[in-house]
Amino acid sequence: MSTFEKLSINTATIKKASLAEALDLSVAAGLKHIGLWRDKVAEVGLETAVEMVKASGLQVSSLCRGGFLTAAEPAGQAAALEDNKAAILEAKALGTTEIIMVVGGLPDFSVAPGAVDGGGESTAVEGGKDLVAARQRVADRLAELVPFALEHGVRLVLEPLHPMYAADRAVLSTLGQALDLAAPHPVEAVGVVVDTFHVWWDPSLQEQIARAGAEGRIASYQVCDFNLPIAADALLSRGFMGDGVIDFASIGAWVAEAGYDGVVEVEIFNEDIWALPYAEVVDTVKARYADLVEPHLALVRV
Repeated sequence: MSTFEKLSINTATIKKASLAEALDLSVAAGLKHIGLWRDKVAEVGLETAVEMVKASGLQVSSLCRGGFLTAAEPAGQAAALEDNKAAILEAKALGTTEIIMVVGGLPDFSVAPGAVDGGGESTAVEGGKDLVAARQRVADRLAELVPFALEHGVRLVLEPLHPMYAADRAVLSTLGQALDLAAPHPVEAVGVVVDTFHVWWDPSLQEQIARAGAEGRIASYQVCDFNLPIAADALLSRGFMGDGVIDFASIGAWVAEAGYDGVVEVEIFNEDIWALPYAEVVDTVKARYADLVEPHLALVRV
């Protein structure tokens, strides 16, 4: 098996590249997968995007993102359900079974559902700072979406985010919380993603990764580093593997020991990396993946 058989570069890593450029770069790099964000699909339209992906021969490892389920008012809740159903249909059309779910922050502070980074708008609402109620609304909306997801063969993949994003992006902060939320639903309908940037700090991480594997819930493994100092915009503190604080050897081994043998996505938000030539970014990702990530997955496989 090629070292890069399981590697997928998420379009967020080369954010300024067009969909056509991202597909061409992945093919030229000898990859078999690509992770897509919905903004890249929207730029060309779903039908054209589907045709482009098919022509490339690449498999879409995941579509990002659905979620933002914490609205307190009926109109916002209805809009969230409509948007997530659209995302599910987009995922199916693009040939992936995985839609990444960023569940949303507190209603008073949550970014706009369509925002890829920064610039979110918020409006104060009654109970807009009630974290417990916001998490319950995520559970309620998820239960409403599960039948639709099952009908279309797409899995809702819950992504716990680092606690510094609890206010504006995700009221789920730990893998354990995500697994608890997934538990009432079939594994075919709801899974979890292990994203090193978001979960590396969790003292229960090894235990929860093992639990996720035992429950058949690991739908994706995403890697990038956690850089210091934290950027002025905390969203942009991701970096190439090896440039920050994360122990990829331990986390990779835990993921592999849990039985995950799927695609590994590299998803980086970093202004300096976005400014580099795209091919240079892809080459660096491949080198860091081969050195720091893949060996620890391969050791467990053998």
